[in-house]
Amino acid sequence: MEQKAPPLLLMLLLCTLSANTSFQHALMLEMAKILLENYCFPENLVGMQEAIRQAINSGEILEISDKKTLADVLTVGVQGVLNDPRLTVSYEPNFIPVMPPTLNSVKMDTLENNTGYVRIDRIIGEETEAKVGCLLKDIWDKVAHTSSLIFDLRYSTTGELSGVPFIISYFSKPGSLIHIGTIYDRPSNTTKELWTMPSLKGTRYGNKKDVIILISKSTMGAAEAVAYALKNLKRAIIVGERSAGGSVKVQKFRIGQSEFYITVPVARSVSPITGQSWEVSGVSPTVSVTAKEAVATAKSLLAVRSTIPKVVQSVSAIISELYAFTDRVPVLLQHLQLTDLFSVVSEEDLAVRLNQDVQIVAEDPRLIIKYIQDDTATVEEDSELYNVPEDMDLLRGLIDRTFNVEILPDNIGYLRFDTFVKVNSGSAVAKVEELVAKKVWEPLKDTNNLIIDLRYNSGGSSASLALILTYLHDITQKHHFFTIYDRIQNTTTEHDSLPQITGPSYGSQRGVYVLTSFCTASTGEEFAYLIQSLHRGTVVGEITSGTLMHSKTFQINGTDIVITVPFINFIDNNGEYWLGGGVVPDAIVLADEAVEHVREIADFHQGLRSLIKLTGELLEKHYAVHEVALKVSNLLFSKWAKGLYRSVVDYESLASQLTADLQEISSDHRLHVFNCDVEPESLHDIPKIPTAEEAEYIIDALFKIELLPDNVGYLRFDMMADIEVVKAIAPQLIKLVWSKIVNTDALIIDMRYNTGGYPTAIPILCSYFFDAEPLQYLYTVFDRTTNTKTDVMTLPLVKGQRFGSSKDIFILTSHLTGSAAEVFAHTMKDLNRATIVGEPTIGGSLSSGTYRIKDSVLYASIPNQVVFSAITGKMWNVSGVEPHVIVQANEALPIAQKIRAARLKERNLIVNMAKIIMDNYCSPENLEGMKEAVEATSSNTDVLNIPDAESLANVLTNGIQTTIGDPRLKVFYQPNYVPIVPPKMPPLPPEQLIALLQTSIKLDILEGNIGYLRIDHILGEETAEKVGPLLLELVWNKILPTSALIFDLRYTSSGEISGIPYIVSYFSEEDPLIHIDSVYDRPSNTTTELFTMSTLLGERYGINKPLIILTSKNTKGIAEDVAYCLQKLKRATIVGEKTAGGSVKVDDIKVGDTDFYITVPTAKSINPVTGSTWEVTGVTPDVEVNAEDALATAIKIINLHKMRHL
Repeated sequence: MEQKAPPLLLMLLLCTLSANTSFQHALMLEMAKILLENYCFPENLVGMQEAIRQAINSGEILEISDKKTLADVLTVGVQGVLNDPRLTVSYEPNFIPVMPPTLNSVKMDTLENNTGYVRIDRIIGEETEAKVGCLLKDIWDKVAHTSSLIFDLRYSTTGELSGVPFIISYFSKPGSLIHIGTIYDRPSNTTKELWTMPSLKGTRYGNKKDVIILISKSTMGAAEAVAYALKNLKRAIIVGERSAGGSVKVQKFRIGQSEFYITVPVARSVSPITGQSWEVSGVSPTVSVTAKEAVATAKSLLAVRSTIPKVVQSVSAIISELYAFTDRVPVLLQHLQLTDLFSVVSEEDLAVRLNQDVQIVAEDPRLIIKYIQDDTATVEEDSELYNVPEDMDLLRGLIDRTFNVEILPDNIGYLRFDTFVKVNSGSAVAKVEELVAKKVWEPLKDTNNLIIDLRYNSGGSSASLALILTYLHDITQKHHFFTIYDRIQNTTTEHDSLPQITGPSYGSQRGVYVLTSFCTASTGEEFAYLIQSLHRGTVVGEITSGTLMHSKTFQINGTDIVITVPFINFIDNNGEYWLGGGVVPDAIVLADEAVEHVREIADFHQGLRSLIKLTGELLEKHYAVHEVALKVSNLLFSKWAKGLYRSVVDYESLASQLTADLQEISSDHRLHVFNCDVEPESLHDIPKIPTAEEAEYIIDALFKIELLPDNVGYLRFDMMADIEVVKAIAPQLIKLVWSKIVNTDALIIDMRYNTGGYPTAIPILCSYFFDAEPLQYLYTVFDRTTNTKTDVMTLPLVKGQRFGSSKDIFILTSHLTGSAAEVFAHTMKDLNRATIVGEPTIGGSLSSGTYRIKDSVLYASIPNQVVFSAITGKMWNVSGVEPHVIVQANEALPIAQKIRAARLKERNLIVNMAKIIMDNYCSPENLEGMKEAVEATSSNTDVLNIPDAESLANVLTNGIQTTIGDPRLKVFYQPNYVPIVPPKMPPLPPEQLIALLQTSIKLDILEGNIGYLRIDHILGEETAEKVGPLLLELVWNKILPTSALIFDLRYTSSGEISGIPYIVSYFSEEDPLIHIDSVYDRPSNTTTELFTMSTLLGERYGINKPLIILTSKNTKGIAEDVAYCLQKLKRATIVGEKTAGGSVKVDDIKVGDTDFYITVPTAKSINPVTGSTWEVTGVTPDVEVNAEDALATAIKIINLHKMRHL
């Protein structure tokens, strides 16, 4: 956080020193100098230059003679320029520095309920703490035994920064240290981090008990730092007024030799918790009250907070004992224990917080925790109110009063009952049913439809629901209506249809209409809900009351918090839990108008069967996929038969329901039923052929062209015209549009706003982007109306010039792109001729027919054509065209341009890469077909669309290796690649050289006088000459006396070609010289023959002693050449694994000015003995074993050899 002085302020000081100075001017300059060196925000001082210049030039300051007035003016000025109210200038002729108090600044008391009270008026620093530590320890030890603490900082206006960590540490755990602040000190230009302390004098208060900090507008400085840190660590609640907004460190400086002083904040703090500071703005309290009310408020708050554990415990116990969703109870209890209630400051706040948490977890609106200040008692329903009497006369009277039955015009039955009675005993059930059958079901048995009026039904017993529902269903079958789970009784009761009934069944075919209102409640709501879930009737009227059912409400002892817990779950016939909330009618009307609406709905339902059946027949006749049409038709009628269309109440809702069912069953979103009072016009009327005068207007309206940078054409058209129209306007279209973009290097076709039109012109449009011969098969169209298939091809002849088949094409799409525009985009994508950029298209139909359903106002839009892919032969998906690059429609054009620019780079990359291979690859005879591969790759959109460089490198690597058949060729992307250059051996003193050699060469003499030599790098001629004498002394002279040698190359993956003759020569004779290898270098087009050497440093190992070379799959390059030469000279036995198949020379070559590199074997070895090479295939061992077993195997071979020659 190092800060530098603003150069403008330095210029100001230098420039003004030479001016005619006055006392005021000098005072301002000295003040500026103090600020420059000490103000904690030096970056803000830049604006002072102009302010001081204006003040000096104005001369107004010279007119101020009163020094206190001058101090006030300077204060206003500096605060205004720097926007910092902490900066003040004062005139103090008798200034005496104030010595801060020490121990008398701390007061401690124990209040009622074992609440500790500590008041600190000055935060003492580290030095003072060391002096009075024992006294402080006594205070903290007393505080530690209190149950909660009020920490009073209302009068704390001074303090030392070093004391902040001490205080905060008393309220934290000793285990983990906490970063509590970062302080920048301007005078020293240093930054210091403040952390809690690992050890303290006295007992910590810990991090569990409640702490409330009192602050006021006078609280300042270090006290603010304490309050801010503990608040944001969620360790204390702040009560009182917003604090002063001071500074962690303020100093008063004398301005020059005057009697003026400036108070400057010399340090600033940033909280690591919030990333912000309390300075200037102050610390905002959690609970805002006046400073005088703070103590009383804190006491009340602590009283509330002391109840939190008990409230949470009580709520948890009630939920655990009563809540109906037993599977949710453990999670709820765990969540309640973990709920962060740190900031809770009132009972209402606690209730809100707990309610939010249980709602999030339970997702049950019936489970409610709330705060109720009044004494309103929650009265539970008395189930006895709904019990029926045993006396027959009383029972008959009850039935007569409860049920009202009428026969309305049009033979519509009407049944009203305002309560659901409860039947306890078996004898009473029989009596009630007999009376109800006679009173209700006998009069209603022959009606056409039935109205059940629940508008005034306030509830009752759920036990009677099954009886009424049984009468409304087919009694020849058993029906499951609903299930009740009672948590208190721990019982699950399934309510099914009764096995037999006394009266006549109303059956399941006739219409049932349930009337509801806002007054419909409790069991009345359950009945309405079941009518809907059982698909047995239609609910008409107002949304019901949403009265919570099957719940108990408890008040938490000692508080105004209540919890309502549902102890019963109501589960419908589909296994769905009903959580209340009111029943929404199928037809929402005013309750008073419900009966009249039922008449209209019943009349509508009379024709419903016919409408649904005719919809299915239209599908069977016209839908393009006949087997799907049959399936949909059957399922529609099946749904009607099961009552699933009883919720439909008019043509609009029927159209919506039919559309949803058609699309769900067929998975084709293009199927659509709509309501239209006027017969819609056909979307594909015969187009009008424009005149020559009209053609230019059409072209101007439909087409937009532009020439973009890098010779990229842009073509936008928002409608697919009919082929006859296209032919008619072709001459003008070629002249005004096509001729201006046909010679561009790439073309962007914008179809984002093209909603479709006629598909007939698609073959012409596509033909411009393919060669004339051979004709391109585009797709196949099956037309259900004519039951024919048509293969669509490009045309052999077109007007004007073709764009060609190789230049880039980009098609922009959006969610509006539909119909024929989609077919064009889909075709170009399918044939890999264009890159699609934008949003997935709408998924429209190539051709749809609109058919009226009977003589109604309903119409069905049915796709009558499907398209089959020219590539796969499969039907195109109806979900639309998925772009290659999915972006927001408004971003598609710039993205397409970026892709085009990237492709140019990629094409250049591919061409340059191919040239590198052609010029440098060591086996040019293998490059046949490279040109064709490059051309194919350069036009392959799959390759060119690869967005990230590393993936492209991997794809190019696979392509090269496949084409040439050489796995050593690799492409890689590395922006900060630094080529590895073999280090040259520096001149080293002998002792360092010996140490170096000992780390790179391992030597051992094994049992039986077997030498073991491991070399991980084959040294070249130049290095060998430098270290030869040392190698001879340290290594070779120790190897020579051995009777056999194991030469370990299992870890050797690098080396120099010039080292090959050296090694081979030590294991051959002086004469004759042997031709051991030929190395062909492709860049120089030269061949170098390698021979054994006639003279060597030291003695040769000879040709008679056994030599075994160990190899592994990691043995690579020059080491492979050494092993291969000695093996083919029959001088060595190879033991281990087949080697890597590397190269004698590999180069990483940068491709152009990119960050791509290609690894190329630029030289190859040709063995004169075999005429072939070990490269690519590797060296095959004479004895093949795992690398880790090679050494032991070699020892066995040597010992066996010795035994044979004894």
